Amino acid sequence: MDLDIDFVRAQFPAFAEPSLEGQAFFENAGGSYTCKPVIDRLTRYYHSRKVQPYGPYEASRLAGEEMDEARSRLAALMGVDNDELSFGPSTTQNTYVLAQAFRQWMQPGEAIIVTNQDHEANTGPWRRLADEGIEIREWQIDPETGALNPDDLAELLDEKVRLVCFPHCSNVVGQVNPVVEITAMAHAAGAFVCVDGVSYAPHGLPNVGLMGPDIYLFSAYKTYGPHQGVMVIRRALGEQLPNQAHYFNAGTLYKRFTPAGPDHAQVAASAGMADYFDLLAGHHGISGNAAARGAEVHDLMRGHEVQLLQPLLDYLKAKNSVRLLGPDRAEDRAPTVAVDARQPAAPLAAALAERGIMAGGGDFYAVRALEGMGVDPAQGVLRLSFVHYTHPDEVTKLIGALEEIL
Repeated sequence: MDLDIDFVRAQFPAFAEPSLEGQAFFENAGGSYTCKPVIDRLTRYYHSRKVQPYGPYEASRLAGEEMDEARSRLAALMGVDNDELSFGPSTTQNTYVLAQAFRQWMQPGEAIIVTNQDHEANTGPWRRLADEGIEIREWQIDPETGALNPDDLAELLDEKVRLVCFPHCSNVVGQVNPVVEITAMAHAAGAFVCVDGVSYAPHGLPNVGLMGPDIYLFSAYKTYGPHQGVMVIRRALGEQLPNQAHYFNAGTLYKRFTPAGPDHAQVAASAGMADYFDLLAGHHGISGNAAARGAEVHDLMRGHEVQLLQPLLDYLKAKNSVRLLGPDRAEDRAPTVAVDARQPAAPLAAALAERGIMAGGGDFYAVRALEGMGVDPAQGVLRLSFVHYTHPDEVTKLIGALEEIL
């Protein structure tokens, strides 16, 4: 089945916005366009639900119901229980709060494994626990390919390791890591698993229940939604970790790791993400329960992305003046493509902007990954990232623009 790209783009007001006409958006890894169902729900909330939720009066009751709907429907799509999914101000903040819980729970001399493939948000908070006597072990990428080798992880695992943290895919390498295999290895060694899904979830929500990690984090604003961090914590781990919220909320799993009060409107609007996935499923004749529909929508998105991505990878691989970071097979990676052009990347992004291509140049908070591959973070990389709503004509336009500036 092919994705109906015209139907998809009709669900995003940005594609009908006059100020954006003629511009192709290739910085989706920094934040995607917002789909209409999310915008509609956010507008409705501010118009008619902007009261303290969960009260006895109608506006308050509806406000609370919409917040609960967002959590339950996204949890169903991801194959986890309602109370195993929670919202926070951002993935960076959610990770920081989790690190504080592990700081209280772990003993000096115990270990956490992190990688140098990560965005700093999913490595920095864990690395700081070294100040508390917790050993931090680094699972290092291959300096040529940027890949993580599970055999290298096996050498780091022992009875001291309590947590393994790694990305579903890197925001500069793009390679999709084998989450199921890595999780099984960590669990066999007695360790829990935390997966940073920020760079993967925009390409299809994963079934976390089937994949097995104990923590899965992603950002709604990169997944067609509002600026919220979405966090799955499986019950077996969440009930062991010390409560980080008000003491009287300790008995509610989805409140235990959100010490700040939730942004009511943005949480409620996140149900629009589930609305959008359901629209895609219905239009393409996909049925079944939420998790089954989510899996087929995931495959539909990825299939479209793979078709668009391979020509771009082929072009960059053949270009001697640049180094393509990560795999050159579209099936092996997300469409987040970083290019080391051996010159400052920011001016290249500016040159693309003059040609109607919206992209970025810099280190993208992946300083450790770039250094691990011998790239100067100060020079940065040109990053070209797209999602399923990208049109084939836009990729053609991008390649033409690259040919002019490289």
